[in-house]
Amino acid sequence: MALHFLLDDHLDARVGDTVTLTGPEAHHAATVRRVRVEETVTVGDGRGAWLTGVVESVQPTQVVVRVTARRDVPAPAPRILLVQALAKGDRDELAVQAATEIGVDGIVPWQAERSISRWDSAKAAKGRARWETIVREASKQAHRAWVPVVAPLASTADLVERARSGATVLVLEPTADDALSAADLPPDADVVLVVGPEGGIAAGELTTLEEAGAVLVRLGDTVLRTSTAGPAALAVVSARLGRW
Repeated sequence: MALHFLLDDHLDARVGDTVTLTGPEAHHAATVRRVRVEETVTVGDGRGAWLTGVVESVQPTQVVVRVTARRDVPAPAPRILLVQALAKGDRDELAVQAATEIGVDGIVPWQAERSISRWDSAKAAKGRARWETIVREASKQAHRAWVPVVAPLASTADLVERARSGATVLVLEPTADDALSAADLPPDADVVLVVGPEGGIAAGELTTLEEAGAVLVRLGDTVLRTSTAGPAALAVVSARLGRW
């Protein structure tokens, strides 16, 4: 499979045009991945443009690719979003990375009541930027045409608004009666998967979300780590929506 690279600018290049990798992406291509002239690579913009091309020149600061094919991939619909509670260590980051590789369309960091990790205003900006970097790199590794958007830090009140907006909000809760594999998934509504922190979602939060229209669901008989639950649920939903 050809190496894949991402450009931040919208790609309007057509067959026969050239695109140029610069900055960190050029360094990654030339120095880390050691691409060679005449090697086939793919280039995307994270917003649906997908170019296949042949490398024409390689320098540490600039890699030129001649476009041989172009494909415009439509945005997924309905979207699958992951609301990931902040967790200690790197467990939330592991969830974000795996979910991106599996195919999540958007990620929402959530300051849950039981989150040990806390983001103040300064940490929120830094944390979101960190998650965006993880998402970008995971998208490249997975060869994704669309890079998921990382939303600003959300509160439980923000999740309530999502539940009331018409989205299908499914809260992962090991004690729930209903299984995720049997949950109702309307074909025209976003699916929002909510994953709690290490200590689980507080009873008051569960009640508040249910009253707003969210549905509590379980994955199975075992209790998964916060780093595992989201990706596992995403796999189930992806299969049910026909993506897999």
